[in-house]
Amino acid sequence: MAPNRHDGGVTGQDYERTRKYRILKVVLRGGNLVLSWQLRHGWAPRAFALLQTTGRHSGHPRQVPVGNGRVGDTFWIVAAHGRQSDWVRNVEKDPRVQVLADHKWYRGTAALLPDDDTERRSRSLPHPWDAAIGRAIATTPLTVRIDLDEESAG
Repeated sequence: MAPNRHDGGVTGQDYERTRKYRILKVVLRGGNLVLSWQLRHGWAPRAFALLQTTGRHSGHPRQVPVGNGRVGDTFWIVAAHGRQSDWVRNVEKDPRVQVLADHKWYRGTAALLPDDDTERRSRSLPHPWDAAIGRAIATTPLTVRIDLDEESAG
């Protein structure tokens, strides 16, 4: 069956974005900018973290707020929109990332886990209310595991 451009399916080497994703990206942009600022300044709730990737085209650092899925030396994210999200596409190109969680920066290596049960994973994350919101808005969820390095990034 050929991928449908409306279901987030693969077309060539790129991934189409659903209408729901495009609308949510616009609606949530302002809140994400505020949350990113709060995270950088230590004012955000601990349920959130800041993920920094390297832009796949620009090579510049890119930051996006995510749910705080740190469990020991592993950081779990269920990307609500999977490969529609720019940060997921960045991780595909360069899996080296940094995460600001619990007021501390960590370096790590991300891996996409397309065969993981995203529903089960989401329910196992440390902040259930944030994960529930993610499940409610999800279009094409994808689990991302980040193996954190032993030493922090700063």
